[in-house]
Amino acid sequence: MTPAIEARQLGLQVPSQQWSSARTRVLDRIDLAIPEGAVVGLVGRNGAGKSTLMRCLLGLQTPDEGNAWLLGEPSLALPDSVRERLGYAAQTPDLFARLTGLEHLDEMAAIYPNVDLRGAAALAARLDLSLGMRASALSLGDQQKLAVVLALAHDPDLLLLDEPVASLDPISRRDFMRALFAMRRKPAPRTVLVSSHLLSDLERVVSHVLFMRDGEVQLFIEWDEAVENLRCVPARERDAMALHWSAAQGGRALVDVRQWPEAAGEPGLSMEDLLEVLNT
Repeated sequence: MTPAIEARQLGLQVPSQQWSSARTRVLDRIDLAIPEGAVVGLVGRNGAGKSTLMRCLLGLQTPDEGNAWLLGEPSLALPDSVRERLGYAAQTPDLFARLTGLEHLDEMAAIYPNVDLRGAAALAARLDLSLGMRASALSLGDQQKLAVVLALAHDPDLLLLDEPVASLDPISRRDFMRALFAMRRKPAPRTVLVSSHLLSDLERVVSHVLFMRDGEVQLFIEWDEAVENLRCVPARERDAMALHWSAAQGGRALVDVRQWPEAAGEPGLSMEDLLEVLNT
């Protein structure tokens, strides 16, 4: 089956400083294959490369090397038939300041054939968002809500969300996470790639988790598999079977109990635990 999202040796460098010829690698030869229907949490510290990866996957930024595909088509040459199946909300909402939420939806309906105005209005009400106000008059949190409503309005098959709930209160975050699955009119499940620093929210909804650090993919795994099999154990030196090793706290190794049975008695790891281990 063709992955919904695929990257092969995807790399990107940017100038280190405005007037310097030195360059910093922000994506380091990323290989990735996300299956259709997966809900993937994209996790990493600030500067890990999460937003850049999303932009390159969407064809909004051109990589220096490698290639990416969405729904089987190259990201830098997506046909309209694929673009209309995509939804995207950037970390900073990309809205028209003078337009109201309703006017934004009308503009979308003129372009996308499957915009559900009634469903979008219901989602906005659920998120306590007024669609009658101009975007410029909305708070940052309400702008994020509007961006999410617009990303979901046409029932996309593939949804990419970059820190979509960073400015929302806990109740709005809960309602948003539920909406990812409630606004689906097609029988096939939606594929979602969502980045967030609020890891407890991700744990409730993701099927997979993708950890990034310094532009590299550290770990991509089904979340249930990670909870069941990954453990952190003391280790003075790195073992060939360890998924990750750090010298912190006298030496710690991230291991899979299927290859390291003696770790089976260690406590399971939360997403926050894994992020801490992988970043030390």
